[in-house]
Amino acid sequence: MKINILIVEDDEAISNLIKINLNMAGYGSKQIFDGVEAYNLLKEEAFDLILMDIMLPGMDGFELMEKIRELNTPVIFLTAKNGLADKVTGLKSGAEDYIVKPFETVELLARIEVVLRRYSKNNDCIEFKNLKIYEDERIVKKADEIIELTLKEFELILMLVKNKNIALSREYLLEKVWGYEYMGETRTIDTHIQKLRKKLEITEYIKTVYKIGYRLEE
Repeated sequence: MKINILIVEDDEAISNLIKINLNMAGYGSKQIFDGVEAYNLLKEEAFDLILMDIMLPGMDGFELMEKIRELNTPVIFLTAKNGLADKVTGLKSGAEDYIVKPFETVELLARIEVVLRRYSKNNDCIEFKNLKIYEDERIVKKADEIIELTLKEFELILMLVKNKNIALSREYLLEKVWGYEYMGETRTIDTHIQKLRKKLEITEYIKTVYKIGYRLEE
C-alpha cells in the first residue's frame, strides 16, 4: 500500500517542489496551503506522515500540531525559523523532526524514511485476543494496560504467539528463548508458563501437550 503524505505549506512553489520529489520517490501526496484547511482535512482523511510549515495562514503549525496530537500521525516541521527556541518548541510539541529551509531534497527524503521507519516500528504489534505485543519495544499490553513481564516471560509469550496452534516442546522453547540447548531439567519452562497464564489471564489458551510441551490455541 502506498504511503500518503500531507504537505501543509503555504508557499506554492516549495509545496509543488516537495510534491514532485515525493511522487518521484514513490509516495502519494496531497497539498494544503492553510492551517485551518489542513485541520479540517485531517478530521476526515488519514495520512501516514505530515510535512508541516510553522508560519501558516489561518492557524500556525504549533497550534495545528496541538489540535492533531491525538491522531498520532508523525509530523516533520519544515520552516525558515532556525532559532533554538523554535526547534525545541517544535520537538516538544510532539513533532518527530524539524528541518530548516532551505534544505536539500535528498535530506528531506532521508528524514522522511527515518521517521516512517521509526514510527512503523513503534506501532507494529502482534495481537492475540486482547493482548498486544510490541516486539521492538518489548512491551505487552492487555486491554491497553502494560503488563510487567520479565525478559524471558516476554520472549516466551512472543514465541508462543508467533507459533499459534503449534505444539512446541520444552526443549525447543528452552533453546530458542534461553539461547542454548538445555540438557536436563525443564521445569523452568513450566514455571514461566504458569506465570504467563496468571499475569496475562490466558490459562485457557495455553494448552499443555502431554509429554511434549505447550501450544497456544485461538
